[in-house]
Amino acid sequence: MVEGGRETNRTGSVMTVTVKSFATFREVMEMQIVLPFPEGATVRTLLADLTSRFDRLDEQLFAAPGTLRDFVNILKNGRNIDFLAGLETSLEDGDVIALFPPLAGG
Repeated sequence: MVEGGRETNRTGSVMTVTVKSFATFREVMEMQIVLPFPEGATVRTLLADLTSRFDRLDEQLFAAPGTLRDFVNILKNGRNIDFLAGLETSLEDGDVIALFPPLAGG
């Protein structure tokens, strides 16, 4: 249903979030995907959705259930979620979430 130019569902508004993956995450998921989420969704909600869609992503993101691997970086509109509310960071319509795996080099 479209209400005032914005799609809605039975529980309220639906927002769209763009997820971009980098480096080795691109081996197990799409480089960019746009997903719908209900109002009130968090980064944790988004990661649960992604890990249900893409095999092997869970093992690359999480060291244990609900605990991100060391050095996995997740950015919301260019800001690391570690400096926001972590996995409980709220999503908003039009957000861009970037997923960066641990990187090594020298």
